[in-house]
Amino acid sequence: MSKRNRLTFLFLGDAGSPVKQVSVSKRSLGALIFFLFVCLIVSGFVFSDYIRFKTGFIKNRGLEKTVSQQNESIADQRKQIEYFAKEINSLKSNLVALNEFEKKIKVVANIEEAENQKILFGVGGSIPEDLDPEIVISNSHNNLLREMHGQVEQLQLASIYQRNSLEELLNSLKDRENLLACTPSIRPTTGWISSGFGYRKSPFTGKREFHKGLDIATGKGTKIIATGDGVITFTGKNGLLGKMMIIDHGHGMVTRYAHIDRFEKKQGEFVKRGEAIALVGNSGRSTGSHLHYEVLLNGVQVNPNKYILN
Repeated sequence: MSKRNRLTFLFLGDAGSPVKQVSVSKRSLGALIFFLFVCLIVSGFVFSDYIRFKTGFIKNRGLEKTVSQQNESIADQRKQIEYFAKEINSLKSNLVALNEFEKKIKVVANIEEAENQKILFGVGGSIPEDLDPEIVISNSHNNLLREMHGQVEQLQLASIYQRNSLEELLNSLKDRENLLACTPSIRPTTGWISSGFGYRKSPFTGKREFHKGLDIATGKGTKIIATGDGVITFTGKNGLLGKMMIIDHGHGMVTRYAHIDRFEKKQGEFVKRGEAIALVGNSGRSTGSHLHYEVLLNGVQVNPNKYILN
């Protein structure tokens, strides 16, 4: 190859060493420069891809953190919605119970209920079904929210009605204070009801009979209390009912207490509601120690449960 197509490079060595001479062809040098240029370009692409990858990785880490936080927030919101749904169900139950208690007071106080005051929840008076957050949340969040919103509006209207109704009841009760003091309204003794008011199978004959009061089973010697203010009109024995006490409460109301062991009050005495009048026994025809309790309105036995508020 001619010297025109070659390049000569001189390299100086250390002191005293000879000069080194390297001769390279122009074609080889061009190929080397081209190779280095290609390597530089490839390195640039690789470095650029690395920068993009690193930036994307950092961005994705941030997105993952944001998504995780959002999921936690959604989970917290669902728990809060589930809690509020349960609270709505509880409030609705309490409102219904309060309404029923009000009706019972009106029965005891002999207060008639106006036809336009018998509806608690809207037209027809039907009680909204309980919300089921566990089922609804998994299917459709929005359905539960709409149902909750609707029931909250119903509860607001029902609470306004209930408040107005109770205010009217309070005014009526103030006017009937004396009557209420005389009206039987508490349990006559502790224990459990062993036989209710109405038809039953006789424990003695096995035949179907009408039971005119409540049988409250309890230990012998348990205190019997007056269920309302009144005058004791009878203390003594009354056939199969054994020792009996009768209290006249006025206004056509009378209570009778049977199977007594011992009287604590005498005939003709005035007693107040809650005052001890006798002790539970097993006198007369009885299968065990208990109190037979009757409530009579105008001479007719009525269900004593209607006159027990506690």
